[in-house]
Amino acid sequence: MPSAQAGSAAIPFQPVSPETGVPLYRAVKRALMAAIEDGRLPPGSALPTEAPLAAAFGVAVGTLRQAVGELVAEHLLWRRQGRGTFVAEHSPERFLFQFFHVEGADGRREAPVVETLSCDRGRLNEDAAEALGGRAGDPAWHIENRLLLQGQAVVHDRIQLPATLVRGLTEKRFRERPGTIYRFYQDQFGIAVLSARERVRAVPASLDVARALGVARGTPVLEVRRTALSFGERPVEYRVSTIVTGAHEYVQTLNRA
Repeated sequence: MPSAQAGSAAIPFQPVSPETGVPLYRAVKRALMAAIEDGRLPPGSALPTEAPLAAAFGVAVGTLRQAVGELVAEHLLWRRQGRGTFVAEHSPERFLFQFFHVEGADGRREAPVVETLSCDRGRLNEDAAEALGGRAGDPAWHIENRLLLQGQAVVHDRIQLPATLVRGLTEKRFRERPGTIYRFYQDQFGIAVLSARERVRAVPASLDVARALGVARGTPVLEVRRTALSFGERPVEYRVSTIVTGAHEYVQTLNRA
């Protein structure tokens, strides 16, 4: 990790304490994650250089590298060649390669054009409440989007967000967001989406989904139920995506164990 941005080296870290049966690099990893979660290492900030950071934790540089390597693999950190290691921000590129798994049957992958069909207050339904650890009927925001690839409607999204997580959200703010939805959560509400848990099944298109995607009711489509997770695998968003797979496929790259 080359030189850090101004102020990064001043971030206070304490030596980590070894735990029985736990590799030391894991303690370093937890300390870095805690600094990211509480804002001491905000999105886009650079990590201090390796030697001072390892010294602050009281570990060898190799131990630090193990911790940083796992955080890079988990998309919490990212490396920029010749510039250093940075706390990851949500960007169109990160969305496309970590969270958007639809591509053309020919292997073409591109960022979708997102059309917001509706955004209003509502209540968590039973599926969302179970996924989010809340109660059916809790106040929530309901968002409906249509995603287009090469001008063709391919994905229909229904999103439910607990209202307590997005205080101050308005339809205007959501529609006028300058970047991706996950970047909007990060910048406006301090919600860091780190990973997602998904369940996938084939279903017939319902009437409203069929209308949104321009297909016949009952057309076989792919339904992806996603729970977005933040630190500590805390659920923050429930999303049901319906995908027309006539000319597109759902592609997921799995990390090797």
